[in-house]
Amino acid sequence: MPSLGVARSHWPVVAWIRLRLPPVPPPVMLTPGLPPPPDPPLEILVPNPITTDPRKRVYAFEEDHDDWTVRLVWDSDDPEVLEAECRAPYYDRRLPPGEVPRFWAAVKALVAPIGPLPVESADPRP
Repeated sequence: MPSLGVARSHWPVVAWIRLRLPPVPPPVMLTPGLPPPPDPPLEILVPNPITTDPRKRVYAFEEDHDDWTVRLVWDSDDPEVLEAECRAPYYDRRLPPGEVPRFWAAVKALVAPIGPLPVESADPRP
């Protein structure tokens, strides 16, 4: 899973989850032209510009935990997907199995304002 934008943490991604967001209703257009880009699904997401492509609208949020960081990423070009990354200082292995449920719980707490979301894919699964 490619990481979008610039992460505050430079640790590698050791686990990730792709969540399916509910479909966004089409905007009501009062004037002709292109519709405005959709708004991010969570208030905590802030713009995270991509320097190589300033036209892309990517939003991110990072939350530090004891030994790792949870990073949520949303791309307005793919508005029905919310990605969660677990970044930790493990350069030669994945997230330890005992930490996976804690990572999933942290993601669930962050997306709680949206409601329960279906998991599209994840590595690893608890």
